[in-house]
Amino acid sequence: MSDAAHIVRHISVRGRVQGVGYRAFVECEALKHGVEGWVRNRSDGAVEAVFAGPRDVVAAMIEACRRGPFAARIDVLDQREGRADDLKPRRPGELFSVLATA
Repeated sequence: MSDAAHIVRHISVRGRVQGVGYRAFVECEALKHGVEGWVRNRSDGAVEAVFAGPRDVVAAMIEACRRGPFAARIDVLDQREGRADDLKPRRPGELFSVLATA
């Protein structure tokens, strides 16, 4: 599998990631890099996201999520391999969606 292979990653981020512009930051980074997917707050205080695209671009996206916006504090970022079905919550016609809290 080459670095240009299309991959899907599902992440969960914990720390100070709600109320600090984290979802808007993720959306901006995703659109800047042309990454498909979505982001949403979780009722347990985490932020969850799915990214799809070329391996190197998705890896750069995950690294951006490790940094987050200025006011965020990232304690833990878990990631796992995703599936194409993980993109289904995205709104029709959008490359990247900010979804309601789950």
